[in-house]
Amino acid sequence: MYFLTDKIEFPDVSEASFEGLLAIGGDLSSERLIHAYSSGIFPWFEDEEPLLWWSPDPRFVLFPKDLKISKSMKQVLKKGKFKVTVNKDFKTVIEECALAKREGQNGTWITKQMIKAYVKLHQLGYAKSVEVWQNNKLVGGLYGVDLGKNVFCGESMFAKVSNASKAGFITFVQNSNYHLIDCQIHTKHLQSLGAKHIPRAEFLKYL
Repeated sequence: MYFLTDKIEFPDVSEASFEGLLAIGGDLSSERLIHAYSSGIFPWFEDEEPLLWWSPDPRFVLFPKDLKISKSMKQVLKKGKFKVTVNKDFKTVIEECALAKREGQNGTWITKQMIKAYVKLHQLGYAKSVEVWQNNKLVGGLYGVDLGKNVFCGESMFAKVSNASKAGFITFVQNSNYHLIDCQIHTKHLQSLGAKHIPRAEFLKYL
């Protein structure tokens, strides 16, 4: 296992474990995060754990052209039930993602340390939020990293009412010019929207 130092560098992603774990340690400075995402690497760890850096193979991604929208979701979107915005309230979105209850998880990997780091990335123009509003209340959203390379690295989403996060994700993808949405690891939710696995080597070509 590769232990990071203060120097902002990572081993080649080919050195990752079978599960995708590549390195331990380092920090969440903007410089390191930008370097990591540019190299197909992302941090994922829980409170009281050391910083863990991942680059899974295969990679779970969505090509916008493959986006699947169910008949029921088409009706939801047609009715204009939600208003979707971008970068209107990044900090609240990431805080809500941290609070969201998730099946099989006792806590959250979006620690206070992570929130501070990604808010900084947002201030620097490297992280985006998508907000979903209903009756002027924030009811869903998502956030991720955008390095300006036609790839959006999705991090997390939340919903307080049914279909809110789906509506935000679908609207965001439909109105973007991204070649690829990085979903990182498999979820049934994103698979239902058209995401699939591709070899890590193919994913890296998009970066």
